[in-house]
Amino acid sequence: MKVSLSWLKEYIPVDLDPQDISDRLTMAGLEVDSVESLYDYLDNVVVARVDELRKHPNADTLSCCMVDVGGDEPVQIVCGAPNVRQGMTVACALPGAVLPGDLKIKKSKLRGERSCGMLCSGSELRLANDASGIMDLEEGLLPGTPLETALAISDTVFEIDLTPNRPDCLSVIGVAREVGAFTEPMGRVKKPAVVLPQEKIVDKSIHDHVQVSIKDPDLCPRYSAGMLFDVKVGPSPFWLRQKLEAVGQTPINNVVDVTNFVMLETGQPLHAFDFDNLAKGKIIVQKAGSDLDFTTLDSKEHKLEPEMLMICDGERSVALAGVMGGENSEISDATTRVLIESAYFNPISIRRTAKRTGIATDASHRFERGVDPEGTVYAMKRAVSLIADICGASIAKDFIDEHPLKSEPVTISLDTDALNTRLGTDLSCEAIVEILRSVEFQIEQTSENQLNVLVPSFRVDVVRPEDLSEEVARLWGYNNIKTSYPLVPAKGKVLSPVLLLREKIRQILPGFSFYEAINYNFIHGESCDRLKLSDTDPRRSVETILNPISDQMSVLRTSLVPGLLETMKRNNSKQSDSIKIFEIGKVFFATQKGKLPEEREMVAGLITGNRTEQSWFSKKAGVDFYDLKGVVEGLLRSLMISDVLFSKIEADACPYFEPGFGAIVKIADKVVGSLGKIEGQVLKNFGLKQDAYVFDLDLALLLSLMPESLLANPLPKFPSLSRDMTFILDKEIEVGAILGQMKIFAERQSLVENYFLFDVFEGQPLEEGKKSLSFRVVYRSATKTLTEKNIKKVHTHMSASILDKFEADLPE
Repeated sequence: MKVSLSWLKEYIPVDLDPQDISDRLTMAGLEVDSVESLYDYLDNVVVARVDELRKHPNADTLSCCMVDVGGDEPVQIVCGAPNVRQGMTVACALPGAVLPGDLKIKKSKLRGERSCGMLCSGSELRLANDASGIMDLEEGLLPGTPLETALAISDTVFEIDLTPNRPDCLSVIGVAREVGAFTEPMGRVKKPAVVLPQEKIVDKSIHDHVQVSIKDPDLCPRYSAGMLFDVKVGPSPFWLRQKLEAVGQTPINNVVDVTNFVMLETGQPLHAFDFDNLAKGKIIVQKAGSDLDFTTLDSKEHKLEPEMLMICDGERSVALAGVMGGENSEISDATTRVLIESAYFNPISIRRTAKRTGIATDASHRFERGVDPEGTVYAMKRAVSLIADICGASIAKDFIDEHPLKSEPVTISLDTDALNTRLGTDLSCEAIVEILRSVEFQIEQTSENQLNVLVPSFRVDVVRPEDLSEEVARLWGYNNIKTSYPLVPAKGKVLSPVLLLREKIRQILPGFSFYEAINYNFIHGESCDRLKLSDTDPRRSVETILNPISDQMSVLRTSLVPGLLETMKRNNSKQSDSIKIFEIGKVFFATQKGKLPEEREMVAGLITGNRTEQSWFSKKAGVDFYDLKGVVEGLLRSLMISDVLFSKIEADACPYFEPGFGAIVKIADKVVGSLGKIEGQVLKNFGLKQDAYVFDLDLALLLSLMPESLLANPLPKFPSLSRDMTFILDKEIEVGAILGQMKIFAERQSLVENYFLFDVFEGQPLEEGKKSLSFRVVYRSATKTLTEKNIKKVHTHMSASILDKFEADLPE
């Protein structure tokens, strides 16, 4: 948003330095990006006087002028202006000046005569429309005086970077209101009075010419319109062109320029229709429906969506509501009757339309943030008055103001003690009232510290007491609020167990050469199909995102596995084939419609590629299922979680695991996760070409199974004894089942410290369908050194229980 200082002064008397204004606006929350002098290009342009004049010897239309520019000697300048005369006071651009249009002035020769500058017209200096001759300045101005000083035309333009919640400041009056809040006395903004010249109002009612119908009041709660006859379209007067150009607007014609001027002044976008191009004299505000082709003012064709709001006449669409008008009803040189539209549109509707059509205009920028719903009639009358004056038009009697949905005023109950507590200030109730009134809030004091605050209609961002606290803080000055420090108790608080577990895992897994991955909570909508999940799988209960950031992230994840596989794919594409990664994050399961999804925190890991980096002393060997199983065992052991069993997984439980290469992880008879090798078709679905192994563990279950303290047990004082046992069993019997039986026995025998499988054998001389499993049992006592006699009975009973339960045999 650009605002010139001279324009601001039309509404608020201010004598502060421009830099001071910039600093105060920034501290009040309106960040000023730049402060520029409007007439910087007048550097090296001075007042001059033509002392002598003679015809150019080699050109009939040129004159050689001896010009006093304030130096010791006059300089010669060749001039072609027909109005130049001796004794004339003029504007002279000296060598080194750069005029609008990047015209660089330097010493030169014109038809053999030297010229040391340029005598300028008002048009060349953008100070007037007249380009027929050089500027004729008042006599008495001292030659050599900078033109900007002599004409007292210095002006400053502020470029303000506004946050989206301050649409009220997308106008010169809005910024003036903010300036008024820090000038003395506070809050003196004067809006231009709208006085319609009675002599220009004709006895033709607008209602006899125009009918307005709002078919979608939710999207257009208010529509105001005025009408003018005998409009003469042409260039705008200099003062209007100058104001628009100062803030970066390009003048078009007097009608359109007035609508842009009023929009910049009030913040209310307007649109001017050529009334003779509106079929049947009708304005219908409705959704596009099936009429989905529309050509805008910039001659571009757009494909619309049925829900987009349009302004239509009796036969067709004539404007994309709140965004841009149509080519079929634009103002032209032949226009004589003009209909001025001033409306309030639903901000969400305009935002969606502008985004989906890719059209960004000054009007949509304001509408999608929220304009003043009570400001439509004022802005429309202001435009009608100006057009009548500038274009010599007459005004139709009456105005249209269709208002099917009236906006309710917002009243907020404010406790000044609570405000001071929130801000850390000690402002009196009177000071708070004065601050809020300076930006046009209406206050009623109901008790010593209670205020009823009526929010002005243009402040669409203020809806609760906290918003009023922010208003007081920024207008009082953030730098005036004393710095205070919170009380820090001497005793520290214990971190949440979940946080401690996360950090512990982040310390453990890097010890296994894992890197942490952080993926989005959003995944591709086809991820469940890629994982081959069945229709009854709980992980198919995905929550669809209403406004996804891309098609690749359209649902909330129900598993961390797709994200890890996508990360593997990105690494593989960069020739990184050996990967060990893990992720800690939440998964989401859809519940009832309208309810928040169920959240569950998981930890998952993936390994692929070679076990170790290839070198001259190591052979190339790929990772396998047991590498991953060892990582999971090491992780759980580091978390002091015991009683861990790995059991065969059913094929339909994790269809993305290759059959025979998957397992569930059970702790104390609770299933806490799974691990396995990714099935070949799933790898293809994710665009992967090498084997991958993943694990997936429930963090909440792990936390519930962890001991209260992660402190390590003291080192044992007495030595251990180990004994082996070998069994011959059917191949279908799982090792985990035998370890489970040993666990039951160990829980009853305090001497059993550990037990594990250390050898597997199949083939001759064993019978077909049989296998040999060798286990080692470690015994230890906390009070003495064990002897063979101490453990023989225990070892024999453990072996016998396994032989009996699994119908096993001992080797011969």
